[in-house]
Amino acid sequence: MTYAETRRPDLRIAAGIHRALGDAATVINVGAGTGSYEPPQTVLAVEPSSVMIAQRPAGSAPALEASAESIPLADDSADAVMALLTVHHWSDPEAGVEELRRIARRRIVVLTFDHEVSRRFWLLEEYLPEAAAVDDVRAVAVDRLVALLGGARVETVPVPHDCTDGFLAAFWRRPEAYLDPQVRAGISLLARTRDEVLRPGLARLSGDLSSGRWQRRHADLLDREELDVGYRLLVADL
Repeated sequence: MTYAETRRPDLRIAAGIHRALGDAATVINVGAGTGSYEPPQTVLAVEPSSVMIAQRPAGSAPALEASAESIPLADDSADAVMALLTVHHWSDPEAGVEELRRIARRRIVVLTFDHEVSRRFWLLEEYLPEAAAVDDVRAVAVDRLVALLGGARVETVPVPHDCTDGFLAAFWRRPEAYLDPQVRAGISLLARTRDEVLRPGLARLSGDLSSGRWQRRHADLLDREELDVGYRLLVADL
């Protein structure tokens, strides 16, 4: 199973991203990965990983192998630039955002997460606090991103219970999914955390699911249609 198969765009989340892009006629996707959520008007993807680029679907926009911190494009290269669930991977977020501002003419759309909210997600808080500690280091505060962007509108992105995009908190109502190594391989935080670190917490989760303890503890989630687990959409007009 490839990353592209476990990380299939969720149409509801896509609709919000595309609304945020507005009437932009040209879009550049920075930190594009396999191309999730790219609208038809995408003219270029920027992605540092050749492995990710190789998994982009046929017919996708052309991809440039480059990092967000140094994009070999002219100023004002597109109406809008988007960067989705990528900022926490950048070695220098300040330089990366400056590049977004440089190549965008009118608008920047960033999908990120509020670490103060996401670290309280039950998987991290109750079972994998060691993994949460990794995000303590790499997460970029929403307020910092807003300041770097020169101001931005911040929108909450609730996650539907049947989300098709297998990012970290997508399975908040489907806890058994986290026991699947193929699912975990598509979640960067878990994929980058050593198995021996994850194993004890996952064993506790497995036991709690078998005994019904998880279901009793989180009964309030079982009838929820969507949940705020910290994902935020930042929309900056230049």
